[in-house]
Amino acid sequence: MSGEEGPKLARRHERAQLGHSGFGRGETMAKPVKFAHVVYMTRRFDEMVAWYKNVFEATVVYQNPALAFLTYDDEHHRFALANLDVMKPDGIGVDDRGEIGVNHVAYTYATVGDLLETYVRLKKADVLPYWPVHHGTTLSMYYRDPDGNRMEFQVDVGTLAEANAYMASDAFVANPVGVDYEPEALLSKYRSGASEAELLKMPKGEPSVIPPAHGMG
Repeated sequence: MSGEEGPKLARRHERAQLGHSGFGRGETMAKPVKFAHVVYMTRRFDEMVAWYKNVFEATVVYQNPALAFLTYDDEHHRFALANLDVMKPDGIGVDDRGEIGVNHVAYTYATVGDLLETYVRLKKADVLPYWPVHHGTTLSMYYRDPDGNRMEFQVDVGTLAEANAYMASDAFVANPVGVDYEPEALLSKYRSGASEAELLKMPKGEPSVIPPAHGMG
């Protein structure tokens, strides 16, 4: 084998592995239009809220004993902090890195259609969301990568002003998590020609139960 053949074979093997990954090659992919926010799980809740307010000059959009949402610009929230002392009170301690740290990162898509087409593309590769939920501010699907890192693919439901108003409302205080929905049912409505406003409408239902896969329960 010549000196060049080794790298060529390695690249050929890499391409073959990619081709068998389950993701369609050559497909047009709907891409996120922005990176939206990051969520941290903590047992230093008050200290973390104060730190992000100080370091980023962030303002608190909404806070209760379990959750805090903060922003430093025109996004309805850039950080969310989850208080594990409330959500998982039986944890080991403030420095238990098995729980503490990044819960998920979020990516915003331009339209419901882009989000649903991404859902279809990923489903073909046997990649399914573990939590489809309408948060009131966003229509979201949560996924995990092979290492278990969580990510949220979302579409903003309304304008920034509408999101801020909702997060300041009694409805958000009563249910800051959201309501589950069925992606297949929403996909059917999308393919039947439903409007963007209809697809983004928050469904009626009981508050969503945060699934164990999300690491907060």
